[in-house]
Amino acid sequence: MTLSLIGAGFGRTGTLSLKVALEQLGLGRCYHMTEVFANPEHAPLWHQAARRGAFDWDALLGGYGATVDWPGCFFWRELADRYRDAKVLLSVREPRSWHRSVMDTIYQPVMNPPAAAPPEWSAMVREIIVERTFGGRLDDCDHAIAVYERHNDAVKRAIPPQRLLVYEASQGWEPLCRFLGKPVPSGPFPRVNTTEEFRARLTPVSPSPSA
Repeated sequence: MTLSLIGAGFGRTGTLSLKVALEQLGLGRCYHMTEVFANPEHAPLWHQAARRGAFDWDALLGGYGATVDWPGCFFWRELADRYRDAKVLLSVREPRSWHRSVMDTIYQPVMNPPAAAPPEWSAMVREIIVERTFGGRLDDCDHAIAVYERHNDAVKRAIPPQRLLVYEASQGWEPLCRFLGKPVPSGPFPRVNTTEEFRARLTPVSPSPSA
């Protein structure tokens, strides 16, 4: 299997709901931060990719049909170049709502990983998300939003319109299915890993996924 969809949107833009939706639509397994938790040996590989700037993507993502969320969204350019036939999905939400969700959910486990968190995971998210993406200033609202908006603008400039869907999870099935050429499912669009669900699940024992 090779990637047919590359998720370029940051975490907390409905990415876990998108993972569920894309798998439901038959794209195969979708890579999300949850896959790193399920496969802890992947964490140092993503870390290596960030440091080297090049990687054997087929070896890491060969069993997946799509990606969303971090760490994959950090490498959207590399993945879009490697998988030229894959479409690109930029998941977005209102910037201040996005940052508020980040601060209410992933900020604490990313900045202060639980003691039981594998050190490889902690090192990977610290370098890719905190340092390389946000310059150590994830909690600075104006700075983080500026990074978020620059990222989204860069994706829109780089990816041809026919290859790109800019998408909000609140739009539901129709634009996503039209983009992918898939029939619209009869059931509701998935809505999982809300801020309330994330905070209810968060414990000092293990890190939790972004969404």
